[in-house]
Amino acid sequence: MPELNYQQVARKSQLKRGIAIALLAIASGSLCHFLLNGGPSDQTKNNTLAISGPWEFTSVEPAKHGYIFSRMQVIETLLNVNDSGELGGALASQWQISDDGLEWIFTLRTDVRFHDGSSMDADAVLRSLRHALANHGALRRAPIVDISSTDTHTVVIRLSQPYQVLGAMLTNYSAAILAASSYDDNGQVTALIGTGPYRLTQFEPPHKLLVQAFPDYWGQVGTIEYASYLTGHRAESRMLQAKSSEADIVFTLEPAMLPQLENAPVQIHSSVLPRSLLLKLNSGHPLLDSVATRQALSLALDRVGIAANVLNVPGTDSGQLLPASMPQWHQSNHHAEYNLDRAKQLLAEQGWQRGADGVLTKDGQRFELTLVTYADRPELTVVATAIQAQWAELGIDLAIDVSNSSMIPAGHNDGSLEVALMARNFATLADPLATLIQDYSNGGGDWGAMNWPQPQLDSAFAELQHGTEPQRARQLSQQIATTIAEQYPVLPIANYSQHTAVNNRVQNFVFDPYERSYFINQMQFKEQP
Repeated sequence: MPELNYQQVARKSQLKRGIAIALLAIASGSLCHFLLNGGPSDQTKNNTLAISGPWEFTSVEPAKHGYIFSRMQVIETLLNVNDSGELGGALASQWQISDDGLEWIFTLRTDVRFHDGSSMDADAVLRSLRHALANHGALRRAPIVDISSTDTHTVVIRLSQPYQVLGAMLTNYSAAILAASSYDDNGQVTALIGTGPYRLTQFEPPHKLLVQAFPDYWGQVGTIEYASYLTGHRAESRMLQAKSSEADIVFTLEPAMLPQLENAPVQIHSSVLPRSLLLKLNSGHPLLDSVATRQALSLALDRVGIAANVLNVPGTDSGQLLPASMPQWHQSNHHAEYNLDRAKQLLAEQGWQRGADGVLTKDGQRFELTLVTYADRPELTVVATAIQAQWAELGIDLAIDVSNSSMIPAGHNDGSLEVALMARNFATLADPLATLIQDYSNGGGDWGAMNWPQPQLDSAFAELQHGTEPQRARQLSQQIATTIAEQYPVLPIANYSQHTAVNNRVQNFVFDPYERSYFINQMQFKEQP
């Protein structure tokens, strides 16, 4: 097999994006945000923060599209999470867990008002949490027996068994606390009346919404009067919005496009996300059932080169599932090594020898595998080509099958999957434990390990899930992370980064690694000279 130059593939991909940008430039006028089209009479560009991102919304139901209303600071939850993943109070000023772990008792803030002027009390919390429990959302996974109140500012959640992840679930947008006026007679959410520092004033699904500062907010009141959000499906469209100053903050820009903003009046913020690019291996496959073989495959990955030359984000290479922003699960002393000679030695020790065509053979069998990936994320196909070239140097014949993302869980379940390249988000909840249990317990899951039984890991997961003291929890988390790193059921390649363009007129921009809030109430506009 001829050696493939993955850097050339990456450059070709960038060229195609550049052509698309040029074509879109003609239509840039249609991308203007809707500040002056139907907004409040006192709304102007000078008092409105214009935000652009790729996310659509069609409903005010928090369980469906609450993420956009949480980010725009319209809705809030009982608990919050900081950028290190630690839980803190939000609408609940404090909480405690019973000794047996079966009761979580929340003390509500007494100075909170909804956007319609009504008070936030236990009745409102009960209604909202019971609604969340009855609908599709994070809370439905918790073993909740009952939600009740002991007085107007105390709420009790009772569980059938201890469940440590409950706190993280209560930070999820689907568990937002809404006013009684948000619900119709059938208990459906038809209006979004929250408690956040901004209230919803315009809702034009699936692309546009407008929020206004709420003067009676219980915390830090926003100094920017209005904030708009406009969906920009294509990265090229969003780049043009940043370049032309049509939008003040533009999220999810592609790294290859960033040089086009060099002369634009913006600052680029690049932030690591708890989302990993990784290879899933079938540990039960005859060619992959040896830890030494899987280690060799890892050693043959030039992660630094992939991050710099394919993803165009130097420094994002990683041999771990989770970044340093999740310290309980991150190993500060673990670094993935690139050592092709050592990789070749490991395979030679198992009897693999190069054939005339350069492919390894043993007992008449060629070392050939098929990698499945999907085109939803365009970087995956380019990275797959890089891996193909790098493993070819090791002597592995790797075919690439670009299909639908659904083929990965399908191949996992019918046993046909050999290798998969995918992006895995570990921040759907503030605590990644629920996702990790799904992916790595009981031999593995659709988006994690495959045919990889680890009874000790299952015991550690069970102990963590049902609650333990913090020092023991960290010890178990590190044990799990170490086992995954040393057994190579998956091969992490890089952490994803969020690239955000922020106009120079905006001050105090902060990126939330959990993508729960845009922190609009903390931002200000620079005074014009």
